[in-house]
Amino acid sequence: MKAVQISIVLYPGAQLSAVLGLTDLFKVVGQTAQGFEHTSQRLRVRHLEIEGEAEPVVVFDSKPGAIGEAAGSCDVLILPPSLEQPITPEAAAQLARWLRARHDEGSVLASVCAGAFLLAETGLVSGRAVTTHWASADAFRNRFPDVELDIDRLMIDGGDIISVGGLMAWTDLGLKLVERFLGPVVMAQTARMLLIDPPGREQRYYSGFAPRMTHGDLAILKAQHFLQSNGGKEARLATLAQQAGLEERTFLRRFQNATGMTATDYAQRLRVSKAQELLQFGHLSIDSIAWEAGYSDSGSFRKIFSRIVGLTPGEYRQRFRA
Repeated sequence: MKAVQISIVLYPGAQLSAVLGLTDLFKVVGQTAQGFEHTSQRLRVRHLEIEGEAEPVVVFDSKPGAIGEAAGSCDVLILPPSLEQPITPEAAAQLARWLRARHDEGSVLASVCAGAFLLAETGLVSGRAVTTHWASADAFRNRFPDVELDIDRLMIDGGDIISVGGLMAWTDLGLKLVERFLGPVVMAQTARMLLIDPPGREQRYYSGFAPRMTHGDLAILKAQHFLQSNGGKEARLATLAQQAGLEERTFLRRFQNATGMTATDYAQRLRVSKAQELLQFGHLSIDSIAWEAGYSDSGSFRKIFSRIVGLTPGEYRQRFRA
């Protein structure tokens, strides 16, 4: 049976540790799959490099013999993360055209972290949901306003297009591909062998609240500074509008435009961020933490915390306590 061909694209600035990590993960998969008689599929991994206007060529192949050849078709094309600034539109143009052509032929496109910038340059995710690292959210939204960005999710599997969020989320992507092509049993065994969690985490477990502060609306910035100074505990509309020097209706509209969220949601996220810090580094009870974060009703605190973070306060403490 023909092997499933997975190609990792070495675009300018690609993080080599992720490229090699994925390659090693798929090698472990090959060794693991040998112990399962019902698994006849095998994975073949290639690294593709592009220079100038030329098409990508193979610079590594887990099945020797194709080094230096044109990339050709493949089942999956992975765009790894980068530790540098996101790839520019100019640098991405030729490769984006090539990626669109491979997608038209049936290749699955998969991005990790900042690889989503290259993915979005193809135009294939306009109107679709993708994720990237939460710290890159503003830059991504400014550059690709027609893409539905969801940074709460660590992975978005759209079938023909997959995106994962964090720098180390290539492990989640690798296991997802193993599950797709070799099945959940091989995936679970690989995860156990590598001592990593199977796919199912969410990026919001790990992300901090990083509000937009460079939007240029000085009136709204005054209200933000006021909210920051009191940890979101004082968020009455009349007070915030007064801080900004605006009418209430005007304040609501401009706050949403500037920050991408309502003032109420902004304040809730500030409170939850404080609660996360207390849960991780303190010893107070959850009821006491609710009070410290500005909630008189611990039941409401638990509901809001779970909605924003994706874990209950107790689960968050158990997972992340220092």
